[in-house]
Amino acid sequence: MDTVPTTSSPGYAKAHPIARAFDAFASAVTRWAGSPVAFGLAVISVVIWLASGPIFRFSEGWQLVINTGTTIVTFLMVFLIQQSANKDSIALHLKLNELLASHRLASNQLIGIEDATEDELRKLAAAYLKLASESGSMSATDDVGAAAEIARRLAKA
Repeated sequence: MDTVPTTSSPGYAKAHPIARAFDAFASAVTRWAGSPVAFGLAVISVVIWLASGPIFRFSEGWQLVINTGTTIVTFLMVFLIQQSANKDSIALHLKLNELLASHRLASNQLIGIEDATEDELRKLAAAYLKLASESGSMSATDDVGAAAEIARRLAKA
């Protein structure tokens, strides 16, 4: 895990060469795996396997071939898809951080919140729910006060 820095660290942009290579490989494979060609090859593989059933008399070995193949592919794809999901999640967080940083009324205290503990996130969610229930009577001009209130509650949480 030393090669995968946290999303809030400056070192994230300077990933280890192995991490960069794995990222490039995972991106290429997940793009290909989601293509019509990959789906077509999977369907053809299943059809061939089904057609070979009578030849092998639907034996246990025949069933084991498809079970083993799908298990191996699924096991490996989990890691590749998770890598792509992590990358997408980080990109989304960075875009949201940019929006927060660019809006003068936004509370910058939320930048990097993805690295908070689950308990901290629950406290923050409770603060937002309380603020939302109290702001039902607020007008559009009270948005500046809402941002200050969120910042105050974040400091308490």
